[in-house]
Amino acid sequence: MIFINFKTYQSGTGGEAVKMAKIVDEVAHASGVKIVSVVQPTDVREVVLEVSTEVWSQKIDPVEFGANTGSILPEAVVDDGAVGTFLNHSENRLTDFENLSKAHDRAREVGLKTLIFAKDTEELEKVSSLKPDYISYEPPELIGSRDVSVATAKPEVIAKAVEISKKSGIPLIVGAGVHSREDVKKCLDLGAVGVAVASDVMNSSDPKKELLDLVEGFTA
Repeated sequence: MIFINFKTYQSGTGGEAVKMAKIVDEVAHASGVKIVSVVQPTDVREVVLEVSTEVWSQKIDPVEFGANTGSILPEAVVDDGAVGTFLNHSENRLTDFENLSKAHDRAREVGLKTLIFAKDTEELEKVSSLKPDYISYEPPELIGSRDVSVATAKPEVIAKAVEISKKSGIPLIVGAGVHSREDVKKCLDLGAVGVAVASDVMNSSDPKKELLDLVEGFTA
């Protein structure tokens, strides 16, 4: 599977987010590979109305109904149609494990699937104790790289992450610099079930072509 993180790229905001999600939808149905659009919370409803593939929120906050100005209420993204959420992405990390645990609990309470990111295997082992739907190893220093991917730079760490995944029984997603079918195949060969991608698709002049290349990694 592939998680496409729209981040706050112009190509993934507002009306452009809808266009991008339609491309994701088209490639997913044509290839048979599960591809998830992970969008800004403000774009969830508009995207959900236009596609049949899963739409996730980029985050939620560990809050309940009440006085929490500016926070992302889990119930709100569910009401808009999101079926899952990222937690602890390196660009939006929770302040501590207690807050991460509370955010995960809140996601579970409202029925959201969860993918929790970790910057290294030590953190990956710790977050796996929360029993999310997916865990993700994503070294921050390689995020957004167009030259070096996690698959080529840290295969031995991916292998260790796979061991944690198998021990915990939680599927592993790998990300950071993934930008080719070869990267995808390497991650899968090492034992991951999928990848997380952002800039390779979101900053491409031909995102459909990039996505079609990535899904080839599942059959190569």
